[in-house]
Amino acid sequence: MAEQVYQLTREGYEKLKREREELKKRLMGEVAERIKEARELGDLSENSEYEEAKNEQGMIDSRIKEIDYILDNAEIIENGGNHDNSTVSLGKKVKIKDYRLNREQEFVLVTPQEANIEENKISIESPIGRSLLGRKKGEVINIKTARGSSKKIEIKEIS
Repeated sequence: MAEQVYQLTREGYEKLKREREELKKRLMGEVAERIKEARELGDLSENSEYEEAKNEQGMIDSRIKEIDYILDNAEIIENGGNHDNSTVSLGKKVKIKDYRLNREQEFVLVTPQEANIEENKISIESPIGRSLLGRKKGEVINIKTARGSSKKIEIKEIS
C-alpha cells in the first residue's frame, strides 16, 4: 500500500518539527511528573489524577506519532511550488478583492495541516482555496462558501 504524501511548505514542515519537540519535552517533563506524583498517592484504581495524566500522555503520544508520520511522508514545496507568479498554487500569497465586503484580503494557500486563519493561511481544500487554485491575476470568480452563500472575488496579486 502506497504511503500518503503530505505536501508542506518549508515553514509548515519546520513548525511541525517544533511542535513535535515541544510535545516530547512536555511528555517527558510535566506529564511524566504528574504520573509519578499520582502513583505515589497509592491505589490507582480510583485515582483521577493518575487517569487524567495517563489520558493526556496517550493524547500527546498519538499526536507525536501523527506528526512523525506526516514528516516521514512529507514533500516540501519550496517558494510556492514554483517561481511562476502568474498562477495561484500551493504556498502562494494571494491578494483578493472581496466585492461583497468591498475590501482586499491577503493570505497564503497552504495544506490542511498548515491552515491557520489567525496567520492568514487558508487550506487549498477550503471552498475559497479550491476555487483559487490554477487561477490567474485579474480573474473574477464566484465562490460558494461553506455556509452556502455566494461571494464574488477578484485576484489582485499572486506572489
